[in-house]
Amino acid sequence: MNMIKTLCVASALMLASSPAVLAQTINLKGGENVDMVLLPKFLGILVFDQAYEGAQEAHAELKNSGELLFEGPTPENSVAGQIEMMTTAATQGQDAVMLSNNAGDQIVPAAKAAQAAGTTVVTWDSPIPSGEGESVFVAQVDFGSIGEVMADMALSILGGSGQMAILSATPDAANQNAWIASLKDVLANDPKYAGIELVDTVYGDDQSEVSYNRALALVDKYPDLGLIMSPTTVGIQASAKAMQDEGLCDQVKTSGLGLPSEMVSYTLNGCAPEFALWDFRDLGYLTYYTAYGLATGQLTGDIGETFHAGRMGDMTIEEDPGRPGSKRILMGPFTVYTKDNVEAAAK
Repeated sequence: MNMIKTLCVASALMLASSPAVLAQTINLKGGENVDMVLLPKFLGILVFDQAYEGAQEAHAELKNSGELLFEGPTPENSVAGQIEMMTTAATQGQDAVMLSNNAGDQIVPAAKAAQAAGTTVVTWDSPIPSGEGESVFVAQVDFGSIGEVMADMALSILGGSGQMAILSATPDAANQNAWIASLKDVLANDPKYAGIELVDTVYGDDQSEVSYNRALALVDKYPDLGLIMSPTTVGIQASAKAMQDEGLCDQVKTSGLGLPSEMVSYTLNGCAPEFALWDFRDLGYLTYYTAYGLATGQLTGDIGETFHAGRMGDMTIEEDPGRPGSKRILMGPFTVYTKDNVEAAAK
């Protein structure tokens, strides 16, 4: 009997000391004073405005007595503007910068300098490719899964075979590049997609007029083109409008990542039969919780650390499978929109 009791006690001690049991969900304490900046790729895009709404919600919920700023460059000056704003945030003593990166690894020196000055750098939407200069990336969805979702939409829209072109944002957008790489990998390695021919990748700089004209140029260049896949909300709307204006929706469809409120008419009229997205308000909200926790020292940023992020529930920091040595928090999920659900989502 004593032996059984001893074994039970030993087992209990072993379980209590295991990482799985020791790992506890951290509940962030509100009411701290931390100045924070939400820095999108640039201003003037609805999804970034929505991310700011989510950050504002979290700011109020956590009762942060510090300031929340929403600052960004112009589309034409996005790369240099983001680098300058990162540098300025550090010199002004901002406690945290939440960055949707559009400058690739060019922003690394400024981000590392900000960290050295005591500023927490959290990326969201689009990470720093090398992971240098950021504490953690708040990923909207698993980047590998985006390629499969876009491939499946292309397969459905093209009826199994046909030509497709990609209209992306900018060549330096880390998220866009990762999604395109994922799409190409899926198309090349799964025989299910053997009938889809990817003919070109072009960039509209996430500007409506530029994207509109690039979409029309694709149609002129490839007479047999059946689909323009645009993993950017600006590009997909501009492509759909271009096809609609030219009366080409029966010939060339559009798809990619878009906002229901901006795409509803194009989905109902058949120009964009399917597209996908996640909730940017949720993304801004989760990013704020993450940056607040790190900036106040309540989170260490270690892999395996779990914290409660308000209405988003429990979130865990994990290794980023797409960027070895880097860390991410995975939000999710995707929603694929069609004529059956787009109207309700657009309201």
